[in-house]
Amino acid sequence: MRKLECLQLRVKDLDLERRQIIVREGKGDKDRITVLPSTLEGPLRRQLEYAQSLWTVDRQLGRLGVETPLPVQHRYPRAGESWAWFWVFPADHESVDPRSGVRRRHHLYEGTLGTAIKRAAARARIAKPIGAHTLRHSFATHLLESGQDIRTIQELLGHRHVDTTMIYTHVLNRALGVRSPLDQLASMLES
Repeated sequence: MRKLECLQLRVKDLDLERRQIIVREGKGDKDRITVLPSTLEGPLRRQLEYAQSLWTVDRQLGRLGVETPLPVQHRYPRAGESWAWFWVFPADHESVDPRSGVRRRHHLYEGTLGTAIKRAAARARIAKPIGAHTLRHSFATHLLESGQDIRTIQELLGHRHVDTTMIYTHVLNRALGVRSPLDQLASMLES
């Protein structure tokens, strides 16, 4: 998922039983379904418990609900107060939306996620620059390495054109099947 797609997830967009995430209004304003790794089920359930504690406090204090898409606001004015529409990754405080001037709880800020990823990479002693998009590229590359077809990967990533997804095959082709001349020379000298 793209960084903002992740941060804008709503509780209703997670299907833990089917291990699916519905990405709504992704790039190009398209919806898609992607996979939810089983290894993330436990941490995600804990995150939902934390989010629900914030939602409960907001309801008890009579705070405005979270922002919802305009068509939803018009048809269901109180949808933003429901648990289903609450953020999976809510901010720990309210803030004023600069566009509307409305004070409410928003999802985490993009920079917060970026900082968390960089800290995790540092703790893992990964020396390369790592960001949210690096994880997206790794996801696609590993799917290709495991033999997944390019059209499925295109759908999971939400690429409009398969050419965009094909970029990952070029990276993969360069890395696989290429043997260093030094290794060839070393094996000849060992003989």
